[in-house]
Amino acid sequence: MVSLETPVCDFGQAAPDFALPGVDGKLWRRDNCKGDKGLLVMFICNHCPYVQAVRERLVRDTQELIALGIGCVAIMSNDATDYPEDSFDNMRRVAEQFGYPFPYLFDENQAVAQAYGAVCTPDFFGYNADLGLQYRGRLDASRKETAPADVRRDLFEAMRQVALTGRGPAEQIPSVGCSIKWRTA
Repeated sequence: MVSLETPVCDFGQAAPDFALPGVDGKLWRRDNCKGDKGLLVMFICNHCPYVQAVRERLVRDTQELIALGIGCVAIMSNDATDYPEDSFDNMRRVAEQFGYPFPYLFDENQAVAQAYGAVCTPDFFGYNADLGLQYRGRLDASRKETAPADVRRDLFEAMRQVALTGRGPAEQIPSVGCSIKWRTA
C-alpha cells in the first residue's frame, strides 16, 4: 500500500464534468451535485484505512457544509476487480451503514479520477460557486488513525470560507492517503 500526498491547490482550475452511477440508483452529473455556494468532490473508497479513520467526520462535515450551500459528492475510482471491498455492492452497504448524506458514485473506468488528477483516498477538491478550485487539502490531522476530537477541521473551515467569500485559504496542508488503485493496462 503506497501512501501519497496530494499536490498543491491549483486555484481557479475548473471542475471537470462527469456522469456517474450512484449507489442510490441515479445517474449523477457534476451540476446535480453542486450547491449554490460551491461543490466538494471527494475521492474515497471502502477499504482504505485513511478513509475508514474519518468516515464519521466526513458525514458530520458534509452535513454542515450542505447547510452552508456547498454541494458534496464522493467518488470511488479504485479498481474493484482487484479490490472487491470497493465493489458497487459494498459501496452501497458502506453508504447505508454510515448514513452518507452525499451521493456516492462509482467511477468504474477511472476517467473521472484522471480528469480531476486525483491521486489518493481521501482526495478532496473544493470548488466555489463558479466551480473554480479553491481547496486541495486534508480533512484534518487524521492519518490511518482518527485524530483527537479537538483537532482543527481543515476541510470544513476552508469550505466554510469558500461558502462565505468564494475563496479558499492560501495555506493548505495536503491530504495523505492510499494511492488510487489504477487498473493495469
